Amino acid sequence: MIFKRRDPKPFFRAVFEFLWPRGGWTRAFHYVKHRMRRLPDSPERIARGIWAGVFTTFTPFYTLHFLVAYLVARGMRGNVLAALMATFFGNPLTYVPIGIASLSTGHWLLGTQMDEAVQRSFGGKFVDAGADLRHNFVAIFTDHETDWHGLARFWDEVFYPYMIGGILPGIICGTIAYYLSVPVIRAYQKRRRGMIKAKFEALKAKAAAKNESKRKAEKAVKDT
Repeated sequence: MIFKRRDPKPFFRAVFEFLWPRGGWTRAFHYVKHRMRRLPDSPERIARGIWAGVFTTFTPFYTLHFLVAYLVARGMRGNVLAALMATFFGNPLTYVPIGIASLSTGHWLLGTQMDEAVQRSFGGKFVDAGADLRHNFVAIFTDHETDWHGLARFWDEVFYPYMIGGILPGIICGTIAYYLSVPVIRAYQKRRRGMIKAKFEALKAKAAAKNESKRKAEKAVKDT
């Protein structure tokens, strides 16, 4: 295939670079920020996209964040590319505090206790839910009985509180990101337009000087 890597990346290396990209997360953050500021759109539309992306990271729809951010950005008439890039607000360094904030808020809003939710580890509940899905899928083709106990507990103690609780901190963080982004993007775009205009004027002056020099040379030839 044309776009296939000549040197396939080993699995463990791919996992490591997902957790810690080349150059570190600081470099990755600056790269995304630089690309976002150069988007050809109004500061408000880009900031609405950023709001959508940041908000999405507080939802429990892991592996679907790009799709959710796309839908939210389209609904808000925000920049879709900015929304997709802003989902990098959720990364291995921030998922733990995001999860704790969302789950804590969800249990508080629903009137349940966070202590009850940790009787089985957070990761263990994901494992139980996955085991239920796998077991019940096999049960369709065999005589095994279905069992939704692990999936039901995952829904009640993790997914639903996470989904409800992520709304408030998602809105707060998204709104903060919006109001911080608008003036920064506007100033950057204004500065960039000034730089482009200055380069254009410099090229224009250089062309004029070249034409003037050529005209003088032609005149000198005629006079001789």
